[in-house]
Amino acid sequence: MRTIHAAALLRRTLDEAPTTDAAVLVDGDRIAAIGPRDELVDAYPEVRVRRWAGTLGPALVHDGPLPAAPTPRERVHALFRTGATAVLAAQVTDPDLRAAAIRNGVVMLDTVRPPTVVEGGRADLAVFADDGTCLATVVAGRLVHRRA
Repeated sequence: MRTIHAAALLRRTLDEAPTTDAAVLVDGDRIAAIGPRDELVDAYPEVRVRRWAGTLGPALVHDGPLPAAPTPRERVHALFRTGATAVLAAQVTDPDLRAAAIRNGVVMLDTVRPPTVVEGGRADLAVFADDGTCLATVVAGRLVHRRA
């Protein structure tokens, strides 16, 4: 399934300045294209467009313990509410938590790596408000968190 995620601002890395009126075309679990919103919408008129307020960019890498919650599944979803889709494997040693993380598509890393939005890369995206609040999280092309 294809989806265009569009926002007033797009950040490809956490270090670079955002560009305006850009979008990301997601095809399945991959980023198929990145470009000006209007060009992508015109090129793919049949594709669903999700327009986000805030800044669209790469999902985060969480380098500490997963947030506390009553169940492993809820801990994973608490992670998604922060805009993170990757964790350090060393922080996910409990078998039930690890299973929940794997089921939900969380990437487990040996070391922290800078998150990026790149064509051909896995579609792990997050949208943040100006105050840093996570508005939406996409894991491997699936919308898993949207702030009400």
